[in-house]
Amino acid sequence: MIARIWYGRTKRQDAETYSEYVSRTGIKALKATDGNLGAYLLRRIDGDEAEFAVLSLWESIAKVRNFAGKATEKAVYYPEDERYLLRLDPRVRHFEVLAGPADGLH
Repeated sequence: MIARIWYGRTKRQDAETYSEYVSRTGIKALKATDGNLGAYLLRRIDGDEAEFAVLSLWESIAKVRNFAGKATEKAVYYPEDERYLLRLDPRVRHFEVLAGPADGLH
C-alpha cells in the first residue's frame, strides 16, 4: 500500500471555504479513482494561516498513476487552488505503508 501526501497553506480566513472546495474537487476525484483505498483532508489552524494535508491511500504506485498521471511526484491542482493557496508546491510525497489499522497489513 502507498500513502500519497500533499501539503498546502491558506490564509486563516479562507480555511473553511478552501476545506469545502478541496472536498468537492480533490477529495472527490481521489475517492473516485480506481486503486484508491481512501482519502483524508486534514486541517490545522496556525496563527493567521491554515495548514492542510491531503492523505490518500493506494493499492500501488501504479494505481497512483490513474490519478496523477505518469509523473506521480507532481502535485495535482484544480482551477481555484491559486486563489486560496499561499504557495503551489509542485511536488507530493509517497510512502510505503508498513503498518496500519487493518489486520494483516505489512
